Amino acid sequence: MKRNRFGIDWTGTSGTQFWRRPQLGRRMFFRHMGAAVGGYFLMPTRPMETIAKAAASPIGRAKNCIFILLTGAPSHSDTFDLKEGSWTPSFFNPTSYGDLRFPQGLMPKIASQLDSVALLRSVRAWNTAHPLAQTWVQIGRNPVSGLSKVAPHIGSVVGMELSAKSPGQPLPAFMSLNAASGPGEGYFPPEYGPFYVSPGGGGLPNTRHPDGQSAFDRRYAMALDIDAEMRSSMAIGSPAQQLAKFVEQAHGMMYNADIDKIFTFDANMRNAYGNTGFGNACITARNLLKANMGTRFIQITFGSWDHHQNIYAANANLQIMARQFDNGLGQLLTDMRQDGTLDDTLILAMGEFGRTVGPLNSTAGRDHLLTQSVLVAGAKVSGKRVIGATDKQGLDILDPGWSGGREIKAEDIEATIYSALGIDWTTVRRDDPFKRGFEYVPQTGPVTYAPVHELWA
Repeated sequence: MKRNRFGIDWTGTSGTQFWRRPQLGRRMFFRHMGAAVGGYFLMPTRPMETIAKAAASPIGRAKNCIFILLTGAPSHSDTFDLKEGSWTPSFFNPTSYGDLRFPQGLMPKIASQLDSVALLRSVRAWNTAHPLAQTWVQIGRNPVSGLSKVAPHIGSVVGMELSAKSPGQPLPAFMSLNAASGPGEGYFPPEYGPFYVSPGGGGLPNTRHPDGQSAFDRRYAMALDIDAEMRSSMAIGSPAQQLAKFVEQAHGMMYNADIDKIFTFDANMRNAYGNTGFGNACITARNLLKANMGTRFIQITFGSWDHHQNIYAANANLQIMARQFDNGLGQLLTDMRQDGTLDDTLILAMGEFGRTVGPLNSTAGRDHLLTQSVLVAGAKVSGKRVIGATDKQGLDILDPGWSGGREIKAEDIEATIYSALGIDWTTVRRDDPFKRGFEYVPQTGPVTYAPVHELWA
C-alpha cells in the first residue's frame, strides 16, 4: 500500500474515486430509486439555518456560474500564463493583446474573446496529488480536515443559497456535466446535490419509461395513492417530506418537452462547438442558462491534461486538448454574449495545479507544480486583464496583484465565486452534524481568505 504524507492511500485511485462517501440523492428516482430510499434515512432531521455572519460585502455581479474543471492540470506556462523560450513551439503563435501575451495559435477563438476574459496568474495550489487537489478546488478546503467529510461542493452551497430566490423551478440548481461522480451535497439536503449527466444532443437520458408515458403515469399515480397517508402526516423539513420533494422534482423532469429541448441539439450545433464531449457540455450549459429553469451552478469536467511526456506532439496531448477547449469555450463566450447571458454568468476554468516550467523534462513533457493560473470570464469582469505575475519562466510568484497581498488559494477562488453571486462568503452555519460550525469559506486558520474583487476593478 502506497501512502502519501497525509497518510492517504493513493493506490488505484483517480480524481473521482477519492471521494467515496455515500452519494445521497445523486440520481433521480427514475434511475436509482434505491439511492433515494437510502437518502430517506440519512437526510438531516433539522432545518438548515445560518446563525453567524461577518460584515462582508458580496460584489453580486452574477446570477449563475459555470465552473470548468480541467482535470489532470494543464500547463499554465503554455496556456493562461504564457512564457516564451527555446521550448515554445511555432504553432503557439504568441500574440500581444495590449499588455497581455497569449498563445493565439493554440486558442484562437478564446483569443478573439479576450475582452471578456481575465487571467489570475498568482494562484498556488496546496498539493500536487491529483485526487486530493481536485477535491480541494471543488469543496474549497482541505479534503483531509475534519469537516471536509461532510463539506458540500461549492455548487451545492450556491444551489442552496440561490434556489430560494427562484422556488418551484423544475431543474436542479446544480448540474454536473461529463462526470459520473465527485464531491456532492455533503450534509446539505439531497436536493442540492449535483445532477450528473453527459449530454450527447439526443435529449435528457432516462426521462422516458420503457413501457411508455401512459404506463409511467399509471404507476406513478399508484405510488402516490399508496403513500397518501404518509404524505398527509409529513412534518415540514422531515426526511419523509424531503424525499417526497425529491421524487416530485424528478417526476417533473419526465416527459417534459421544455427540459428535453435543453439537451437536444443537431449536428450543426455540435460542429460549431467542436463536435466533442466538452463542446456538447458547453452547448448544454448555454441552453440551461438561456432556459432559466432553475439551474444556477454548472460544472463541466474536462480532462485529462496530465502531460508528463510529449506535451507538444502533433495533433495530440496539449494540441488536441487546447483545440477542444478553445472550440467549446470560445463558441460559448460568443453565443452567451449574443443571447445576453454572459454578463450574468461567472465562468472559471482551472486545473487542480500547474506544471513544471521552462525546458521540457527528459520525456518531452511537464511534471506537477503548485503554481498555476485560472481563466475568469463573463460577469462583467475587466477584460484583457492580468492579475498577478510570475517570474520569467512561470515558476515563482513575483507579484500577487490583489488586495490579499499573497498568493491566491483555492479558498480565495471559492470566496470569489460566492461573492460574485451575492453570497456572503463569511457565513458560518451551526447545523452541521459535528456541531462545530460549518464555514462557507474556512476562516479559522492562520490565513483569512477573501474574494479577488480586483477582477472587477
